[in-house]
Amino acid sequence: MNNAITPDHDHKDSQPLSLLLPDLTFAALPQPLQQACARAGWSDLMPVQQKAMPYVLTGKDVMVQARTGSGKTGAFILPLVQRLDPQKPHCQALVLVPTRELARQVAEEAGLLAGDTGLRVVSVYGGVGYQAQIDAFRQGAHLVVGTPGRILDHLLNRSLSLDHLQVLIFDEADRMLSVGFYPDMRELQRYLPRRRVDAFMFSATYPENVLRLADEFLHKPAFLGLSGDQIHIAESEHVFCVVPRMERDRVLIRLLEMENPTSAIIFCNTKNNVEYVTAVLQQYGFDAEDISSNLSQNKREQVLGRIRAGNLRFLVATDVAGRGIDIPGLSHVFLYEPPEDPESYIHRAGRTGRAGASGTVITLVDLMEKIELGRIATRFNIKMLEREAPRDKDVIAVLENRIAVMLDNKRRKLSFIEKERAARFTPVVTKFAAEAESASLLAMLLDELYQQTMNTAVPQPEAKPSVAQRLDQKPKVKRKRRRKPPKQGSDAAG
Repeated sequence: MNNAITPDHDHKDSQPLSLLLPDLTFAALPQPLQQACARAGWSDLMPVQQKAMPYVLTGKDVMVQARTGSGKTGAFILPLVQRLDPQKPHCQALVLVPTRELARQVAEEAGLLAGDTGLRVVSVYGGVGYQAQIDAFRQGAHLVVGTPGRILDHLLNRSLSLDHLQVLIFDEADRMLSVGFYPDMRELQRYLPRRRVDAFMFSATYPENVLRLADEFLHKPAFLGLSGDQIHIAESEHVFCVVPRMERDRVLIRLLEMENPTSAIIFCNTKNNVEYVTAVLQQYGFDAEDISSNLSQNKREQVLGRIRAGNLRFLVATDVAGRGIDIPGLSHVFLYEPPEDPESYIHRAGRTGRAGASGTVITLVDLMEKIELGRIATRFNIKMLEREAPRDKDVIAVLENRIAVMLDNKRRKLSFIEKERAARFTPVVTKFAAEAESASLLAMLLDELYQQTMNTAVPQPEAKPSVAQRLDQKPKVKRKRRRKPPKQGSDAAG
């Protein structure tokens, strides 16, 4: 099986198998890296580290697919212990992450591996003051781990420079190139050096739209898909949640909020359930349409037209009604209930993870259906992962981060006068938040904002030269001068 594929299946820069780099064993590690492993208590390298580290060490761009808990953080942090120079007081490596929690975790592991080498690590995210981060930059932070919003704030204020950057890493790349973060990623690109910077992406999944966008940030990357200790082409992840039947609609909503799919099909076994699920999704503000036998031909053509145009985010259907329908760039398939025959599961799951992309299949089952799903998994040799159904507090944490990113994007584009206008309401917000009744008014405004943005179109690559073409052409890039913003009275989340 071919182990290296291009992020874009039409791309001509795919690396042939002969150019794949050999695995790196623990015994072959340079002495400084073995010492770093000892500080972290590692006696061996995990599979993702063995396969991905050679790319980071040699500066060959790569996209790595590895599940959470596989050791991917060590795969990109450990090589930096050797690549970065403690004698040069500049930001030499930047790791971009979607949340402040992940920024702290990655920075903590980086600090542990760096030990007493002299490498300075700083985590950068919103919700805390700027000064400590600015002081860390002035002291010469070599490795910066941060969320795009706060990184952009420092770049705009010129408290951080990427002029000496050597390595750029995208952790959880599927989220970094999602609707919410993509504008920040494009803006951040303006501050990268004109010369080529080694870039690497790590993610559990690579939906088709992420594969399309990756070429804007990486230069002729290889692709490593890892599952356990085997390397292979990216594949779909099969997940199930055990949920009482009466709670399935609410759990489905929570899953959609948590997963934030690029696009998805939700399969039901009956047309009544199709209509019910569609109504629930629409009431929650999701861009959803259904295909069932009750649909008039005119309405069916309208829905199919939206599908062909690629601007329908969620389709709810039965196996029969959805037969032959293809949604471009499908990232998820949800099974509101398991199929009535085993073969239907394969047909449903096969709608995602196409053209070298990976996808996610999530099935809702009760205890009895879980047994039948296990038989399907055994019959077709599918690795099923059981996941706990998300709770309200899990969703709130995700929405908090997502809304913070949206507001941060909006704030960054405000003019001086607009910021001054908005600052007048700071005392009002503080007062409203202190009382339950008035806090519900703020919640209403946040919900309205979220509803307006939750169905934003999927980012598409811009019609402009690729990274390779830009490097070959060496265009002159004029950096716009920006007015230094006034001292900030409050901190936005990262």
